[in-house]
Amino acid sequence: MTLPRPDPDAAPLRSSSEAVPHDLIELLFFAYRDFVGDPDRILADYGFGRAHHRVLHFVQRRPGLTIAELLDILQITKQSLNRVLKELVEKGYIEQRTGRQDKRQRHLHTTATGQDLALRLVRLQAKRINRALASVGPEAAATAAQYLSALIDPSEQPKVNRLLGKP
Repeated sequence: MTLPRPDPDAAPLRSSSEAVPHDLIELLFFAYRDFVGDPDRILADYGFGRAHHRVLHFVQRRPGLTIAELLDILQITKQSLNRVLKELVEKGYIEQRTGRQDKRQRHLHTTATGQDLALRLVRLQAKRINRALASVGPEAAATAAQYLSALIDPSEQPKVNRLLGKP
């Protein structure tokens, strides 16, 4: 694919402190496109999209997750989640269980079919990540994790660290 060359004068900067890392921004766009593109092709066969993938991923990784917790992780509206979750439940990929202590809570679990699909998708993404890490060396994994963490909004970092089981 040949893209037109960027125009160096397209967005003049006011000062050097406003330097824009266009190459990194574009690399992030392309990396994300390909990172989610592998699962997108599989999900399309099921009539699912990226929202389904995110829900399936987090429910598979955290069995018993409540709807409130999932809303907090994904930062989407309840209406958006309900549409996606309804499809995943109706098609047999996720099941909802009533809370033992609080009967109003619904705890989410992947079914065997849901777990199989979630693992199929994560294996694709893990293969891409592992290939990239192998190309830059194993010591780069910690730097990559630190960099990605730094991209997260500072107010969200403690929550993300808790989800990842980090202090």
